[in-house]
Amino acid sequence: MKTSRPSLPDTSVFPDPVYKETVLRPLFDGAKAHHVAGFRSIDRAHLVMLHETHILDTEQARAIARALSAIDAELDVDGLTYTGEVEDFFFLIEKELKTRLGPDLAGRLHTARSRNDIDHTLFKLALKERIDGLLMQAYRLAERLIAVAERESATLIVAYTHGQPAQPTTFGHYLAAVIEVLLRDIARLAAARETVDLSPMGAAAITTSGFPIDRARMAALLGFSGPLENSYGCIAAVDYVTSTYSAIALMFLHLGRPIQDLQFWTSFEVGQVYVPNAFVQISSIMPQKRNPVPIEHLRHLASQTYGRARAMLDVMHNTPFTDMNDSEGETQSMGYEAFASGGRVLDLLAALIDKVSIDEERVRDNIRRSCITVTELADSLVRREGLSFREAHEIAAAVARAVVAVKGDLAKDGYAAFKTAFVGATGRGSQIDAMAFAEIVSPDYFVAIRQRFGGPAPQPLAAALQAYRDKLGQLGDAADRIRLRETDARHELDTRFNSLRGEA
Repeated sequence: MKTSRPSLPDTSVFPDPVYKETVLRPLFDGAKAHHVAGFRSIDRAHLVMLHETHILDTEQARAIARALSAIDAELDVDGLTYTGEVEDFFFLIEKELKTRLGPDLAGRLHTARSRNDIDHTLFKLALKERIDGLLMQAYRLAERLIAVAERESATLIVAYTHGQPAQPTTFGHYLAAVIEVLLRDIARLAAARETVDLSPMGAAAITTSGFPIDRARMAALLGFSGPLENSYGCIAAVDYVTSTYSAIALMFLHLGRPIQDLQFWTSFEVGQVYVPNAFVQISSIMPQKRNPVPIEHLRHLASQTYGRARAMLDVMHNTPFTDMNDSEGETQSMGYEAFASGGRVLDLLAALIDKVSIDEERVRDNIRRSCITVTELADSLVRREGLSFREAHEIAAAVARAVVAVKGDLAKDGYAAFKTAFVGATGRGSQIDAMAFAEIVSPDYFVAIRQRFGGPAPQPLAAALQAYRDKLGQLGDAADRIRLRETDARHELDTRFNSLRGEA
């Protein structure tokens, strides 16, 4: 069937009531909630730049500056309700300017800019603030993990592979591995922030402007490290979004794994981690239960954070390389929820990890029952008896089977089985006596002899933890320099704007 436009004139009035309630009102409320300060900074910085480049004269700039100040003082943003009289928050401010200045002068503030470059600048300003907050929480978690790893550097635990007891190590050594990953995740998020920290202002709609604007000056006044160069990319390249949420997704995917270990280690059957009463909830029916449910909350909050960050990437998938609503207001607001849940994870994990302790008696019992130090027996046979590792491995396996069969203690009950297995495999007696055997299969010796780079012995672990402190300090120093630059930028913008208003 052929369709055509109706012959009657279009008498509809913007906005359609359903469109107003389903799209425009949520966008307006999102701007109120997240971007008022950003709008204010952009208007002020753009005005200063227009004056400095002589696009506006002093009289014009002063009148606009005073009107902007009056709007800030008189407009009750929290009390605003979207009515549909204007399209969005940007046009509300423009309407307020026109009321005070008239359409000619009020309209001059919008010279050489577009809602395209304004929007992405708003989103970047909001993201930088949230990234900084999350990074600060991640720094605090890393600091706490390093402190606990130092405190527990000699505390034995059972390390598991494939869900089974594997080898003894120390809680400090385990946490050092977590720290290494967290530091890499912090570095990834800090690198994403560098992508965010480039200003789109001056790109206007797509292709910049014929006016002699100063994009670098605009970036500096807003606290950015510089302008994003290609003007098309300023409004089309949402890699500042994808890089940020990719880094967040990885951070909380990675944190979820040691959180899962904590859940496993607190189980009754394993029991090598003790959670204090302050982090334990009781059962409403079973009086014997001690439920470490904060760990479960950590697990599901980390998963929520990962899911929210991943959703941001899914929204960006297969979108056109141009300015488009998919990357704008409501999507940005959706992403902020990842910061909220992620911050809860970082704070709770930092508090919990400082308070848990290792049940050392249970650890030693688990080590005894699982014979996990027998790997060192095989290694020692290679070094002390000159055997091949495979031959030594077979002797050690025979010893372990014999001890497990009698539910014995490797150090006390394994020597007789060792002598028999050694003679059977080599046709001669071993030079290792009962005392040496007991030392070789002790968990303390197992850890102490693993002195290689990255191992759990005291020297390499202490060196690693100091290196982590140094790395964290470098990341923190870089963040401090950024904060100082942005503080200086805010001060300069305030000074220049107040000067335009005629204030000292």
